[in-house]
Amino acid sequence: MRWKSAINPRLVATAVVALGGLLIYLINYPGSMEFDSFVQLVEARSQQYSNWHPAILSWMLGVFDTLPGPIAAWFTGLDMALVFGALIAVLWLPKRVSWLAVAAAAVMLVLPQFVLTQAVLWKDAMFANVVLAAFVSMAFLERCGWSGRAVLLAASAVLLTMAVLLRENGAVVVPFAVVAVVVILWGNRRTAWLCGGVLLVVVTVLAVATNAVLQLRADTYDGRQEKLKVFQYYDIVGMVHRDPAVRVTILDREAPATAHLLHTQSVKRWSPVKNDTLLTVEMAAALEDTPAPVIQRQWLQSIKDHPWDYLATRAVLFRWVFQAPDVWKCHPFHVGDEGDPNDLRELGMHERMNARDEMLKDYGYAFKPGPAYSHGLYALIALGVMVLLLRRREAADIAVSALISSSFLFASTFLIVSIACDYRYLYLVDLSALAGVLYVAADWRDLLQKKRGPEGPLGSV
Repeated sequence: MRWKSAINPRLVATAVVALGGLLIYLINYPGSMEFDSFVQLVEARSQQYSNWHPAILSWMLGVFDTLPGPIAAWFTGLDMALVFGALIAVLWLPKRVSWLAVAAAAVMLVLPQFVLTQAVLWKDAMFANVVLAAFVSMAFLERCGWSGRAVLLAASAVLLTMAVLLRENGAVVVPFAVVAVVVILWGNRRTAWLCGGVLLVVVTVLAVATNAVLQLRADTYDGRQEKLKVFQYYDIVGMVHRDPAVRVTILDREAPATAHLLHTQSVKRWSPVKNDTLLTVEMAAALEDTPAPVIQRQWLQSIKDHPWDYLATRAVLFRWVFQAPDVWKCHPFHVGDEGDPNDLRELGMHERMNARDEMLKDYGYAFKPGPAYSHGLYALIALGVMVLLLRRREAADIAVSALISSSFLFASTFLIVSIACDYRYLYLVDLSALAGVLYVAADWRDLLQKKRGPEGPLGSV
């Protein structure tokens, strides 16, 4: 039976991921765009960035806009190259690969997290993909000499810089990457500290410098300040919604029109699903006329005077973003092209919902009865994976565990910053869990033997 021995499960699993990824790309070609995608494309063509959305994404769309063919096709092509390339690399981490990895890869590729999410022009998908690729790159550090390590660290630095620029709260993954590098290379402590320090410095410098260059194209609209104002107002209204006894004395005194609309409109319209429900035309105008320092002082005063109401409101918001009572209110997937009519007209583009998009929409809804759209489930799976890996603690185990840990901390930041429950916000949790499952499936026999890698900072765990 020579033919059986000639078939390598690592190669078969690699083929499944590669061909599956290509098929997903072709099925979705050229990809889908939604409201925010078109807003950023307008910015890309005008070369004026508002900073309401990541400037790096507007710049990238500007680059893709100069290439032949649909813009979404280039974006989703890069997205899928990152994620499926990283998953293939995961399969080359263990010394030997089990046939279980083939089955795991085949099951994973039919999930909407790959079939649908990767085909949308979303910053959240790209953020998760670059974080995954960065940590997988670090998993190979121990196997390389200085030149190989330099290449891997450079790649990780670029990917982590993209993560920081794509999501401001995404910066929390960087310390986990630095710690992972130090632990992986702990056999030579001088090298470990040097590589970890270099990675931290390079990511910091790259992120600051790139942002400074992008701000040269920033327009007069201060999107960051407006985002902060809306975020703080959302919290204030949430506290009043929860407890009508909460007073907004600063707004009453310095912005009476805003205070009046807060009580007569916003409190009634407040929802943990999204903050957009607050912004009627009248309310948006009043909020725009209210100075940002006034909103900020009221926000701080409300938290100081009613800390329990603030924490309880934040807890409700986090529940919706992490494990929504009704995930179908939280936009778990998107297909087709849909945007503001004014943006579409300016771009010379049209909405799209064709027969293929309808088929993909039906595919997404086919998962409605099950737990496929459950961040809580993926978090539990990821936790189980991490427990297994930290019992052995080889270099790749550390990298994958650090990836999962970083996804947990990233998710926890939404206790503070959540303003909507869109499912894609915590896509990193799902992707980290699935990558971890693929890694465990590939190396499950060795993992069950509970072997330990070289002693390091985690040697006493």
